Amino acid sequence: MKHLSDRAAEILMTSPAVHMATLMSANGAPKVEPVWADVEDGHVLVATDAGTIKAANVDADSRVALSATAPDDPYEQVLVRGRVVAIRDDNDLEALDRLSQRRLGTPFPRRRWGQRIVLVIEPHTVRHYRSPLGDLARGDEA
Repeated sequence: MKHLSDRAAEILMTSPAVHMATLMSANGAPKVEPVWADVEDGHVLVATDAGTIKAANVDADSRVALSATAPDDPYEQVLVRGRVVAIRDDNDLEALDRLSQRRLGTPFPRRRWGQRIVLVIEPHTVRHYRSPLGDLARGDEA
C-alpha cells in the first residue's frame, strides 16, 4: 500500500468533487464520475449505493483511479490508483453523513436508499503535485 501524505489526504477529504474512475464490467471501458472521499488508516473511502454502476464495476474489477484538486488551488492535485479491498455496509448513513457534514455542514439530506455501502480503496500509486502553471495563472513569473 502506498502512503498518502497529510496534504494529499486533506485534499481528498475537502475537495468538492473527487473524480473516480472504474472499469465497466461489460467491456472494460472507463467510467468516471464525481464522488466525495474520506481517508481512514491510509485507505480512501467512497460512499455509494450498492445499486450503482460503480458498485457493479468494482465488484467485477476492483481497480480504480481517483483525482482531486485542492479546493483553493486547481493546480494542486492528487492522483491515486489502487484497488477496492473491502466493501462495508453504511445503511445507517454514518459515512455518508460524515462526508456531507464536511462539505455541506449538515447530515446528508436524502435519507431513503436501497442499500448504502462504502468502498475501501487501498492506494498503490499516489502522486501529489502542484503545477507551476498556477503561478503563471496568478501573474507570477515562472
